[in-house]
Amino acid sequence: MSRLDRLKMGKVETKHFQQFNELLRYVFQVTKKDLQMVGWEEREIALAKKPVLDQADVIGWFDGEKLVSQLAVYPFQVNIFGRTFEMGGLTGVGTYPEYANMGLMYKLLRQGLADMQARKQSISYLFPYSIPYYRRRGWEIISDKMTFEVRDVQLPKIRKVPGYVERLNIEHSDVRTVYKLFSSKMHAAMIRNELAWDEYWRWDVDELTAAVYYDHTHKPHGYLLYWISEDVLHIKEMVYMDEEARIGLWNFIGAHFSMVSKVVGNIFMNEPLAFWLEDGDIKETISPYFLARIVDAKQFIEQYPFRATGIERKVTLLLEDPMLEWNQGIFTLLVSGNGQGKLIQSEDNPAVSLDIQTLTTMLLSYKRPSYLAAISRLKGDEAAVDILENLIERQTPYFSDYY
Repeated sequence: MSRLDRLKMGKVETKHFQQFNELLRYVFQVTKKDLQMVGWEEREIALAKKPVLDQADVIGWFDGEKLVSQLAVYPFQVNIFGRTFEMGGLTGVGTYPEYANMGLMYKLLRQGLADMQARKQSISYLFPYSIPYYRRRGWEIISDKMTFEVRDVQLPKIRKVPGYVERLNIEHSDVRTVYKLFSSKMHAAMIRNELAWDEYWRWDVDELTAAVYYDHTHKPHGYLLYWISEDVLHIKEMVYMDEEARIGLWNFIGAHFSMVSKVVGNIFMNEPLAFWLEDGDIKETISPYFLARIVDAKQFIEQYPFRATGIERKVTLLLEDPMLEWNQGIFTLLVSGNGQGKLIQSEDNPAVSLDIQTLTTMLLSYKRPSYLAAISRLKGDEAAVDILENLIERQTPYFSDYY
């Protein structure tokens, strides 16, 4: 019997936890030194990752009793243009090198996506270790992360606001209150359940502090998550509901002028900080962050809030998918005047051809139909492209989580 014939696909359960953890550690090359640098001990990382097996859908390949390849899917939700979608958060993907090039991961991904379809998780997000690898399997870039560095002399001058800032523990309920309101307005954002919050904090340093901005009625309107190390103020995330809260939080940062030499941090939306600052000569770097893929195009379209145009719109698509046959073929997209969409099998001549990757990044508004047509990722007649352009809302995706 060959090695391939010995392998069986199955569910990875709690009893396999040690093997699951060992495979993760090997694939991602997490050493004891790495764990110690962020204040983690061996036992702590083991306990922290146990919820993956308890709450996620984890499948793998077994060679006898040995786990040799695996992936996990978290049960998450995201906000897409104000509507809540079930999202399969893909993570923990890995195969031991001696079992590579046997097609194991392709089959695991295929099964994982089929399981997501059955659970009505019509979209999947992941943080890529290789963008080309996942692009070939139907995922595409849908969000960016901008890192910035501001010297102390470039910090904005204090501006008077009616509210105030309080420093609080990161677990304070007002942090979650603000994020819940914020994520309800931010397209593509994670709607954090307990598991999502646990993952959000997982690798943070002990010194992380929350600074919450309250308006004059004492309602929380924004927060800053930060720590200070070696004269540098590090920002994990800044969230604000309005301009007043943003100014108030930057006032708080500016109050550290005599304490730090610079401020470094992340912004998860298309909002260059340089334009807002009086001295905009700062370092900014934008890089792709998360990828997504539509799992079931019909399911997704039925949930998706198209722009209400007042008249019915129709576009016939030739859709390709490198893994999933149910997303392959000719479909007619019908969108009612109030923005309700439907995707049905069709025998009409397609006006547009595209793959599932392009459909995903287009419907999440990371890239517009006109741009995708200009670079030949979307091929079709101009009238059909114009229809799609008018049907899709314009809002930059925001995603600040990591798992």
